[in-house]
Amino acid sequence: MAEKSAKGGKNGAAGDATVIKKYANRRLYNTATSSYVTLDFLSEMVKNGEDFVVFDAKSGDDITHSVLTQIIFEEENKGHNLLPIQFLRQLIKFYGDSLQSFVPSYLEMSMDTFSRNQDDMRSKMRDTFGVAPGYAMFEDTVRKNMELYQQTMKMFSPMSAGFGAATEAREEDANIDDLKSQLATLQKKLEDLEKKGA
Repeated sequence: MAEKSAKGGKNGAAGDATVIKKYANRRLYNTATSSYVTLDFLSEMVKNGEDFVVFDAKSGDDITHSVLTQIIFEEENKGHNLLPIQFLRQLIKFYGDSLQSFVPSYLEMSMDTFSRNQDDMRSKMRDTFGVAPGYAMFEDTVRKNMELYQQTMKMFSPMSAGFGAATEAREEDANIDDLKSQLATLQKKLEDLEKKGA
């Protein structure tokens, strides 16, 4: 039975998450199996829905965020380009922005929505075997995410009526243009995949 305790971390226990310790030599130690593991192993744990936390072995600090970021960096370096350049540029722009604190929640909600819909999307892809999924399906998902984002911003925004309306409209148009560009890129990739599978 794997050890499922995160006691000893400065940021508190992690409940049922497996504890991984990172040592100064950058080696990762799985306390559940008493063995050293790699970033690829942790990546597989995430894909399998296994929860874990990573603590610095010396300080006891929770460094899970930086390790997960490192996994993404490694995957991107392998050529698995999941994050579009435009998305990365937009993300960087939010660092230090007044809305920075809202971005994590929005991204989390968007990914949760996408994850909940993925089975339906896969089903539609199977139903249209040999044909790329319709552009409208992706456009509808993005539109719903944008509506959710805008509603969230309205809930938390201190702006009074009329204040910054022109700026908000310009930003919304720019966001829509960016999303259309990203959807066009996604559609092209899906069409290329269709050609390869033909």
